Amino acid sequence: MNDETINFRCGYAAIVGRPNVGKSTLMNRILGQKISITSRKPQTTRHRILGIHSSESCQAIYVDTPGLHTQAKKAMNRYLNQAAITALKDVDVVLFVVSGLKWTEEDETVLERLKHANAPVILVVNQIDRLQKETLLPHLKKLADLMDFHTIVPLSAKTGKNVDQLEQEVEKLLPVSPPFFPDDQITDRSMRFIAAEIVREKLTRMLGQELPYELTVEIEAYETEGNLVTIHALIWVARPGQKAIVIGKGGQGLKKVGQQARQDLENLLEQKVLLKLWVKVKEGWSADERALRSLGYNED
Repeated sequence: MNDETINFRCGYAAIVGRPNVGKSTLMNRILGQKISITSRKPQTTRHRILGIHSSESCQAIYVDTPGLHTQAKKAMNRYLNQAAITALKDVDVVLFVVSGLKWTEEDETVLERLKHANAPVILVVNQIDRLQKETLLPHLKKLADLMDFHTIVPLSAKTGKNVDQLEQEVEKLLPVSPPFFPDDQITDRSMRFIAAEIVREKLTRMLGQELPYELTVEIEAYETEGNLVTIHALIWVARPGQKAIVIGKGGQGLKKVGQQARQDLENLLEQKVLLKLWVKVKEGWSADERALRSLGYNED
């Protein structure tokens, strides 16, 4: 056993925070490619997703989570909160992401949960590319008084500034251990899952405020033949009137989503993709726990 093997570190880092603070953007930046979908709308992330970053000295396994929020009346909202809370168990470090100078009631809710965490907490202040140093420094001092954070790292997930500093801090906190995954694996999720998420991302970005939370995407077929990947994706909506909104006038909405999703998938797979989309109604699915389980929302 050589010195590199003896000193190798491997472990889990949970990325948590309220909705829409840039958790998925941060993980994608660390990995160097898109694994978690992003949009400006909160609660875009619905599942715990592992992003595996391997180097010569370390394998850091980042756990991207849905945003923790205070409104948990619907079955979907309860599921999102539970997925985020479960991710805090058995991790080696927690990254608590906040957005610039903004501090909300939901940030406070996350903070209260993290005071009981069994792992060290790094406070990640995102979006510093939008801030002046004169306003950032007093804010960081104020945040430092909220909790005994292991350290505070101001960064920009969008530009990559200081992200390497965060990675170094994470590595220091991971236990000495051999890697858990092959060094060329970047996620625990299948391409079927990622394909469904990419389609949902394009829908979320295209549609208004409410509808994205009442649709989901299911992959009915995923086949590879030579250099061609054929994907059949079914878009479920909660009410009949939503079907027409998704399809758009003359089918233009669905066509646009299909083109954008296909382009992302081809970039990711480095293969030609034939993507076919359908829209169907499953009334009230996001408020029905049985329907949620049938559509894959069944994580422990």
